[in-house]
Amino acid sequence: MDRKELINLLQQGEQSVNQLALRFGVKQKDIVDEIKHVQKTARREGLVLEIIPAQCRKCGFKFKKDKIDKPGKCPQCKATWIAEPRFRLVPS
Repeated sequence: MDRKELINLLQQGEQSVNQLALRFGVKQKDIVDEIKHVQKTARREGLVLEIIPAQCRKCGFKFKKDKIDKPGKCPQCKATWIAEPRFRLVPS
């Protein structure tokens, strides 16, 4: 996986870990690791990684913005119907 291509995709619009894993043909864990690196690289290039947090589709509970991994279940209603977090790069 090319990190520059990942950066370009994140600049074009919101992407989820699942979408990126399918696009690059790698495991979701590998994408999560790459996103952490992109977060550091982006700062040097004058970009900010914006995280749209995961959200429970049942009760609407929003998880912390710094959580990159998709949570297993909602702490409020215990549902497992969770919309995964999405990422994009925007100018700082």
